[in-house]
Parts: sequence; C-alpha cells; structure tokens
Amino acid sequence: MSESLTITGLGQKGEGIAQSGDRKIFVPFALPGETVAVEETAERARLVAVETASPDRIEPFCPYFGACGGCQLQHMGPDIYRAFKIGLVETPLRHLGIEAKVERMVEAHGEGRRRATLHARRDAAGYMRLRSHDLLDIAACPILAPGLKRAPAIAHAIGVVVGPCDIGFTATETGIDVVLRPESKDVRADRLVPLANSLGLARLALHKEMVFLAQAPRVSMGRASVELPVGSFLQATAAAEAALADYVIEAVGKAKSVADLFCGVGPFALRLAEKASVFAADSDKPATVALEKAARHAKGLKAVSVRARDLFRDPLTRFELDYDCVVLDPPRAGCEAQVKEIVASKLKRVVMVACDPKTFARDAASLIKGGFSVSNLMAFDQFAWSNHIEIAATFSRTA
Repeated sequence: MSESLTITGLGQKGEGIAQSGDRKIFVPFALPGETVAVEETAERARLVAVETASPDRIEPFCPYFGACGGCQLQHMGPDIYRAFKIGLVETPLRHLGIEAKVERMVEAHGEGRRRATLHARRDAAGYMRLRSHDLLDIAACPILAPGLKRAPAIAHAIGVVVGPCDIGFTATETGIDVVLRPESKDVRADRLVPLANSLGLARLALHKEMVFLAQAPRVSMGRASVELPVGSFLQATAAAEAALADYVIEAVGKAKSVADLFCGVGPFALRLAEKASVFAADSDKPATVALEKAARHAKGLKAVSVRARDLFRDPLTRFELDYDCVVLDPPRAGCEAQVKEIVASKLKRVVMVACDPKTFARDAASLIKGGFSVSNLMAFDQFAWSNHIEIAATFSRTA
C-alpha cells in the first residue's frame, strides 16, 4: 500500500527526505518540493509515482536509470545538481567550523569513465541493481568513454566462459586492459588466452596475475608514458586527471622541490617534474616502479626520486619534510598521520586532492588548527550523476 509524502530536502546520497510523524524517510529519485507516492521499506522507501513534480526534475538520458545502482542523479536539473555537489564539499567542513566556500566546480566527466567494474554471469552482464545484489543485464552504458564502448559485450562473452565474476576495465592508449576476479577458484588461465585474443584485449589478468598480453597498457602523463601495472589506480576520467593536474601545477607555483605523497603511477609527479625536482612516495610498490620507469625514459624532466612507503604507518616525519611544497592525494581514508607530521614541520605550503569530503574536512581542520589557512577550494565532478565528488584545496602556513 502506498502513501503520499512531501519531500523537504536532500540527503548526502542524493535521496529525497520526507518526514512522516517523528520518522525521517529517504526516497531515492525524489526532489525537494515534490509530492510523491511511495511504498516504505524500513527507513527508505520505493518511489511509486511523482504526484507533483519539481521544476528541477529532468528526463534521465539512460534507459536503465532507476533500476541500475550506478547513477543516482540523472533526474536532477543543472541548478539543483550543482548545488548538491557543492554541498557535498561544504557541509562536512561547516560541521567542523570551517566556513570555506567552493570557488568553482569543474565539469570533469569529459568523454566518460575510462575505468569501470562490471559483473557477469553466464546469462547476463552489467551492474548491480539499486541497493541489491541482483544483476541488471545491460547492452550499453552511456557514461563510459568511447574506449570502453565494448565493455558490456566483452563482459557478456567472459561471463559465458567463466561464469560469475567481477570484471575491471580500463581504457588505455594501447587498448582495453581487463582484470578478472571470478567467484570460482577453478578458472584455468589457459582457457582465458584464446578468449582474450578473440576479444581484442590489450591485456588480461586473473586476479593480479597477467595471463595474456598483446600490448602493454599505456597512458600518457605530461611528457611521460606510463605502463600501467595490473589493477593500478587511475583517475576515473582523463578529463579529471588533466584538470586536477592543472590545478596542482598552478597551486605549487614556483616551488623548486616538491614531495608528491600518495603519488600512484605519477599523474602529478611526472608533470611537476617538468619544472621542479620531485620526491614521490606511495605504498603501492608496482605503481612506484611504473612511475620510476616512466620518469627514467621521459625527456626533459628534472630529478624524480621514487620510494615505496606506507604513508599511513610510516609518514614522512617533520624532519624529512624539507620541501618547498607537498602534494597530498590520499585514498578515501585520508592522510591523518601525514598531516600530523606536516603540522609539526616547518613546511609552508600544501596542495591537497581528495575523493572523500568527510576525511578531507577532518584533515583540513587539522591543518587549519596547526596554523594553515585554506584557499582556492574547488570541486571536480568526474563521477557525474553519482553522489561522489573530487576536491582540491591549497593550504598556506600563516605567520
């Protein structure tokens, strides 16, 4: 049986919020000001119908929207969408007493996602349904970059041979890189080689082990060309990587020595090295090896020193932070231990890129409490139509 609710706000996942008595109910795909018919399921509800639509509502462009668990915001018009994304950044900061405002939001979806994980069964392939472990079979995904246009078809073909599995795709300049994670432990690598060859893949790995290589997957970063390790991290869109790198280079300014911490395969380090000497560190050893190799073969770069180091357990100490500037690009857990050492050091400038607003706010608050001021706060929307946002900010030590 359905009931009628009035939506009064948005939650941090982009769901509409309604009040029913003393209970707060979350309604996916509903917008503030709308009257909607819902069927309740615990704290969340299923949208049955929009009785009174918001002027901010638009028609989703994907036929799977609403069923697919990948995108949550395709029903939002540009104004409410932008306000929601900026709120993801500003709200956690405000909760910690920081009134910083996003100066600009950069649309960084570009040509689409160059990384994606699809799921496959013998008779279907696609993404999981919203809030479910059930698989939604898809023929195409419009948010993927042109280089991954074939990903759903490839996933279908792999599912027929392998059965239930997760398939990680990366579009590179030399072709499609695939990492296969099957549920069964009995998948034989020799059966995958003719399959990868017939599908025209650049590389296929079974878990972390490469089983097929036609061409080494490569991505250009500034003057360098990086050979990607199996399963390595890469920004979801090429446009976001370029926009974030431009931000970092400008924010670093005329610094002659830079430490790039949580450097990955070097999207910042390799570009920064065109003008400054760079120390780069990350716990991902294959990534640091790839970065070092790319720097060694690139022309026109200043000195690049690379080290595999767990910056969570073993951050650079206050005595090691003898640089003009430090760039931080941590994973979702943030960089609490490293920030503590930065605060205790004499470092004067920090440029931070972050993918989680809450841990970014926590680390920003520590820097500010330690004598830094924040400026040039920006949001980068590479995960378009989802409730994720990338953040960049510059911190300068005040007198």
